[in-house]
Amino acid sequence: MDLGIRGRQAIVCASSKGLGLACAQQLAREGVNVLMLARGAEALEAAAQAIRAETGVNVSTIATDITTPEGRAKVLELCPNPDILVTNAGGPKPGDFRDWSRDDWVAAVDANMITPIELIRATVDGMIERKFGRIVNITSASVKQPIESLGLSNGARAGLTGFVSGLARQIVSHNVTINNLLPGPFATDRLTQNAVVRAKASGQTVEQIQNARKATVPARRFGEPAEFGQACAFLCSAGAGFMTGQNLVLDGGTYPGTL
Repeated sequence: MDLGIRGRQAIVCASSKGLGLACAQQLAREGVNVLMLARGAEALEAAAQAIRAETGVNVSTIATDITTPEGRAKVLELCPNPDILVTNAGGPKPGDFRDWSRDDWVAAVDANMITPIELIRATVDGMIERKFGRIVNITSASVKQPIESLGLSNGARAGLTGFVSGLARQIVSHNVTINNLLPGPFATDRLTQNAVVRAKASGQTVEQIQNARKATVPARRFGEPAEFGQACAFLCSAGAGFMTGQNLVLDGGTYPGTL
């Protein structure tokens, strides 16, 4: 299936590994030129080089902190007129809300709500002028089904979701869409790291923790990052112009609701 985005330009945040990397890989396979960014330069460049070798498209990189104004300025200087924007940031720390300070909340909202909004603000008018734009925010299945220990993430990502819902309907007439991808458990480094923490706290093995988690997923497995990347590429496609303001859950059937 030709997604109709060959030659387009994309910014993909936090794309040196995990779900962000999967999105960058799949967009490149569709012929999209990609600006990849993350904080760690070495892993980022290694990932980009692998994509260049596989696809032959133009893949550029910048090692920066996208949650800072300086970081966003550097990215937008390299790619001021993206056709596709994929926002992504690591989730805030888990825990009990009684232990979180105001600074913890500000950091969570800044990374997982304000940063995507600032990137959208900087790029959406150009998309409107060119009559093409696809914005995908990687959020979390916790937006639909809050996770008790992830209150910082639940709150910040829900705030972004509410903002996007209103804006998406204002700009879709210009062939500019905004949608959110809500991942459940995917086989990424972050999932493994969380399992290690839980294993140490509970006295169980990492394998036991992961098997118990898989048992809660109707698909009885974790998602593969490539599956997530393919979903992202579809939302960025020319044929997805009639879909906007949506929250697509990719969780193997875990979310029990009908809506």
